[in-house]
Amino acid sequence: MGVDDSEQERTVLAGGQATRARGPRVLVAGASIAGPALAHWLCRRGAEVTVVERAPELRPGGQAVDARGVAKEVIRRMGLDTAVRAACTDTAGAHTVDADGQVLETFRADDDGGDGFIADIEILRGDLSQLLYDDTRDGAEYLFGDRIAELTQDADGVDVVFAGGNRRRFDLVVGADGLHSPLRAMVFGPHERFLRHLGHALAFYSVPNEFGLDRWLLEHQDQDSGRSALLRPIQDATRAMSMFYFAAPDFDVDYRDVAAQKRLLRERMAGLGWLVPDILAHLDDTPDFYLDQVAQVVMERWSSGRVGLLGDAAFSSSPMSGQGTGLALVGAYLLAGELAAAEWDPGTGFARYETQMRAYVEANQEIGRLNARSRDIPGPDAEPLPDFAGEWFTELVGRAINGIELPDYAGVLDSAAPAGSPTTSSAKP
Repeated sequence: MGVDDSEQERTVLAGGQATRARGPRVLVAGASIAGPALAHWLCRRGAEVTVVERAPELRPGGQAVDARGVAKEVIRRMGLDTAVRAACTDTAGAHTVDADGQVLETFRADDDGGDGFIADIEILRGDLSQLLYDDTRDGAEYLFGDRIAELTQDADGVDVVFAGGNRRRFDLVVGADGLHSPLRAMVFGPHERFLRHLGHALAFYSVPNEFGLDRWLLEHQDQDSGRSALLRPIQDATRAMSMFYFAAPDFDVDYRDVAAQKRLLRERMAGLGWLVPDILAHLDDTPDFYLDQVAQVVMERWSSGRVGLLGDAAFSSSPMSGQGTGLALVGAYLLAGELAAAEWDPGTGFARYETQMRAYVEANQEIGRLNARSRDIPGPDAEPLPDFAGEWFTELVGRAINGIELPDYAGVLDSAAPAGSPTTSSAKP
């Protein structure tokens, strides 16, 4: 069924006379972080926004994600700084420890002006996702438990068939649906063309806080095997978040096969010691288990006609960079701003967005690759690690955190709150 003329309109001035002009209809795939962040800015720029999410509700928990440098300014411009900081994990810092729990090195959250290894804005992915959803649910339409099944575009728009059977037409479609983006595969080609496996795997899940954690993250690394285990506090003091890294150059487990993922984690972490056996004891009763390869997405272009990509779907830098959330937030601000500044012309808007973001993305992806290399299992033929204490690395980190300008988009519509009040799916959480 097509979209009728009853949808949102906004007032503009043309020749001194007030007229009614419908905002562009934009479909966003994915309701984690990049999707709702883009919905925020698109609504403020006057667009009619629909967000489709294949999960029946928002996913809770998840790893802690950080905002550093310019990403903190985006949060401030969104008007969400106070709310985000109130939901932060309140982590004071991190200790690396040996197998007996003795502290080897300490990092504080106020190091490097709050932009260090432990950022001063650090929040569980699920908590940030919920906050962004709550911020946009009254201005954008959310469709949970559905997905894009078919997509056909022409010079004037994009026809979308949803898995639930609905058919609608949009002016623009944006994929913000993660590392394994179905929309990217549908429009740009198979995943293997764009995924770059970095030779490691990452797992995390929440456990009861039976370890006495109090605002300090603990990490144990085994340099000989390239494995590490981590425990971090979260706002709920009765729980903690665990995380595991391990070398997996031959990773071939389906990201949807949870049973196989848990078997792999137990196999690869066997014998590591420290608190690992106690953490693994909770593997079968945790509500939020996740495991996947550590990978990046590398693409020559992030758009094709009226379809664009954002966040991990376009330019995953991998968890090894610590900057995935920052890239998503900054990218959402620039994508909405450049499209609006181009009067919603996709060719111009998408191209300007890519030009703005490319160097910033590449710096963060380089950080991710270097950090992955630093965890490789040492061998006789291994290349020596770079000198991370050198000025070159300090300069690279600076570009990865603050190496992009945020235009103010003067003259572009920017309402204080999302315009209009489209309905929200009855399946919303």
